[in-house]
Amino acid sequence: MKNSKYEPIPQNLDRIAKKIVDSAYTVHSKLGPGLLEKVYEACFCYELGKRNLNYKRQVVVPIVYDNLIFKEGLRLDVIVEDSIICELKALDNVNPVWEAQLLSHLKLTENRLGFLINFNVPKIKNGIRRFVV
Repeated sequence: MKNSKYEPIPQNLDRIAKKIVDSAYTVHSKLGPGLLEKVYEACFCYELGKRNLNYKRQVVVPIVYDNLIFKEGLRLDVIVEDSIICELKALDNVNPVWEAQLLSHLKLTENRLGFLINFNVPKIKNGIRRFVV
């Protein structure tokens, strides 16, 4: 992976990111807080599809370590257009380990953009965090 520390996110990824945020807003406005994560995940992916975005759910990403491949590596909640990782939550308290988890997922998959989306908030704008590496 080349050094992308100061490179801006490409415009095509930014357009996709806006559709991701819009999908989260739509789901939250229709369902509100208080449901299970798997319900939000299904509805969120449905909204992504309505916006003509390709996505994969519960993607297993093997870990390569010391020239060994461990198949029981990562499980991504949702990856959009094979480029943007979305970790979804539906919990009261935000745990800092989620941020570290998402940053690790980005690094290990060599993607630069991800979202941590917690649907269990009164206002979804307070539940969406964007991460760029």
